[in-house]
Amino acid sequence: MDSTKDNRNTVTTVEQNQYKHVIGHFTTGVSIITVTNNEIDFGITASAVSSVSVEPPMLLVCVNKNTGTCHAILESKSFTVNILTEDQKDLALQFAKAHTDKFKNADFRYGELGNPVFNQTLAYLECRVVEEVTGGTHSVFMAEVQTAHAATGEPLVYYRGKFGQFIENK
Repeated sequence: MDSTKDNRNTVTTVEQNQYKHVIGHFTTGVSIITVTNNEIDFGITASAVSSVSVEPPMLLVCVNKNTGTCHAILESKSFTVNILTEDQKDLALQFAKAHTDKFKNADFRYGELGNPVFNQTLAYLECRVVEEVTGGTHSVFMAEVQTAHAATGEPLVYYRGKFGQFIENK
């Protein structure tokens, strides 16, 4: 009989406030995920966006399951990731608030997949959902990128609960 203790069945989780504090040290880009469903526009500010593969071009986004945006993506099976520039902090804040007229005074057009694409962003990617999984309070959407466009400029970043700028060492 092996006397070593098997820790595989012992699950310890980090306390929620400690997790938020530590994960806040991870700098992320800021984007707005947009989707149109049943002729209604939805959007939410997000930093949980990640490239998955180049062949085929895929990314993932994490969206809170309790949002209209999440439900709209589930139904429409598409979305757009609008990557914000350093001067689009107000737009990010506008889309971070629940139950507001988020698109009021927003400068956007509709992309090839019919979802809102903001003008003057650093980049955007139009995506079709290929898989949805659940992770805690969020849905994780794996999607193939259908169109992608990048412009010049500097990104808006999020670090330790605040928006900021990326400063490049030249």
